[in-house]
Amino acid sequence: MVDGTQRVRVNGLDFSCRLDGPEGAPWLVFSNSLLTDMRLWDPQVDAFAAGHRILRYDKRGHGGTEVPDAPASIRQLADDAAALMAHFGVERATFVGDSIGAATAMLLAARAEPRVAAVVPVDGQPASPPNGAQMWQERIDLAAREGMSAFAEVTLRRWFAPESFVQGNPAIGRVRAMIEATPEAGFVACARALQSYDIREDLPGIAVPVLMVAGAADGAIPGIMRGLTGVIPGSRFVELPGAGHLPGIEAPGPFNAVLGSFLEERAAV
Repeated sequence: MVDGTQRVRVNGLDFSCRLDGPEGAPWLVFSNSLLTDMRLWDPQVDAFAAGHRILRYDKRGHGGTEVPDAPASIRQLADDAAALMAHFGVERATFVGDSIGAATAMLLAARAEPRVAAVVPVDGQPASPPNGAQMWQERIDLAAREGMSAFAEVTLRRWFAPESFVQGNPAIGRVRAMIEATPEAGFVACARALQSYDIREDLPGIAVPVLMVAGAADGAIPGIMRGLTGVIPGSRFVELPGAGHLPGIEAPGPFNAVLGSFLEERAAV
């Protein structure tokens, strides 16, 4: 199987994907947030590729993946992930997803996707907030009016912990470049998926291990995810101080320690 970045056609679109790590090793699959691409997970590939086979992909309309001609849905994004895992022969994987990727991870687990052995939802929620339709429409309008560069600045201030700006965390510039490179139409397609989704009724049926992780500086998200431990059987929650919406790149050391412990537990089962 060819390693490195490659293009794969599933569900009517060309997806940009990347394989790293030795064949035959336990699988890790990473799903990035809105407005980012697979480079979001570079710190995790550096940390875990020696002992894991890693699949990353750009979701529809992001990075090197084709922009769809219609709005996406969370269920469609889960279908994309399942199709890509099937294409690459992923038998059983730990699936890690941030934000919209977290919703994808939870839905895959809830519908008992056989290729998913455990999930790590990061800084995500199982339903749009009550004002979700209006909130996302305002963000879509801002991107259309001001352009992706201006939209990036607003988004970064919302995503990163204040101390990261004070300390000049280099992850800010890396994520800024991803946001600015995201096609506006690709952003809009996936933002539409976040306007009015709700998978809460699916969650009590999850039967695989679930580790939820959130940055302490990500607004209401830590509280929402902590509350899900009472809904998802056997799930756990870890809050990371000094991080916001993208802890894997903002605070990779603490994030990798938490993920690594979870992976070690899974390997010992």
